[in-house]
Amino acid sequence: MILALSALRKSWRYPLLILAGLALSACQMGGAGGANGPRVGQNVQVAMLLPYGSPNAGDELVARSLENAARLAMTDIEGVQVQLVIYGTAADAAQAATVAQQAVSEGADIIIGPLRSDAAAAVGVAVSRNNINVLSLSNNTEIAGGNVFVLGHTYENSARRVIGYSAAQGRNRFVTLHARNLAGEIARDAVREAVESAGAVLTGEVAYEFSQAGVVGALEAVSTTVEDTQANALMVTSDATGALPLFAQLLPENGLDTEATRFIGLTRWDTPPQTLEIAGLQGGWFAIPDPNADIAFRTRYTAAYGETAHVLAPIGYDAMRAVIETAATQGRLGGAELTAGSGIQGANGVFRLRADGTNERAMAVIQVQENQMVVVDPAPRIFGSAGF
Repeated sequence: MILALSALRKSWRYPLLILAGLALSACQMGGAGGANGPRVGQNVQVAMLLPYGSPNAGDELVARSLENAARLAMTDIEGVQVQLVIYGTAADAAQAATVAQQAVSEGADIIIGPLRSDAAAAVGVAVSRNNINVLSLSNNTEIAGGNVFVLGHTYENSARRVIGYSAAQGRNRFVTLHARNLAGEIARDAVREAVESAGAVLTGEVAYEFSQAGVVGALEAVSTTVEDTQANALMVTSDATGALPLFAQLLPENGLDTEATRFIGLTRWDTPPQTLEIAGLQGGWFAIPDPNADIAFRTRYTAAYGETAHVLAPIGYDAMRAVIETAATQGRLGGAELTAGSGIQGANGVFRLRADGTNERAMAVIQVQENQMVVVDPAPRIFGSAGF
């Protein structure tokens, strides 16, 4: 049992894979569809804004891994010559905006990055008059729109996938359990939208203070809400380094029948892997990127660079892949062209950009069985007209 809640870290600004349910600073760009973008021939100049020079520990490693992944994508498609120019942001929004303008003056056709949402929002504003699109590496959908796209894995994708699967299995009456903070509220809203989209029923919501005492204090409210509303699915939005282990341990100990009301996860439960051993999570479901695609990417990355890819590296690969495929097939890097495809084979499986600046990703549904992850519904290989 993991007894302590980690503090809400500064790393919640990072566009993490669904390893953690992270909230990012809210800065709405407005609009949809992206900039028209320049016409491109067989030569494309890509500016990649990365946190080189950052005072934050670990940013150099993240930046290098993202750059390496983008260069790996450059080897995968023929017919387009890419000039990749790297600009350091020092993890600072003002510097990111400055180097973005420099990149445009030096001929950039499109911008990949920055990593964090505040910097990405600033870059979007800085180059909005230059008809340049920004493929940010953030997962904060609050900044999506106008000329800014987000490539990171989002709450919305995970919620749609696991809730859709759960509803199809008859687990269609949901209670949402979320922290009373920005991260929890963003997660709550993603669940609301996904439940409605799946034709399921949201029977209740329980908010708790983000502390160990807050978790303990919410136990009775959760049990009462589940019982009174006859919910058969409990959507827990926190991650394995936060409140999830406490709820998964304490709710069954306080009488919650996890067979009658199954735990459903909005985040990954396998990091750390010991989380899968918690009794309350047995039989529960959560969604992850296509594990086969992920393994293949990481194997290639290690072979190419002699080191393990950072968890965020696939997003750098996907951003470059989107640029190259769009240039090769559409001849332009405008919003309409970036969102025209039926799907791109990315490092974590198929994905596509949407006209509202968000992304859609194919994900697999995992069930916890005997302390192990078992794929019960593989990630789709293609998108249908309405998504999965």
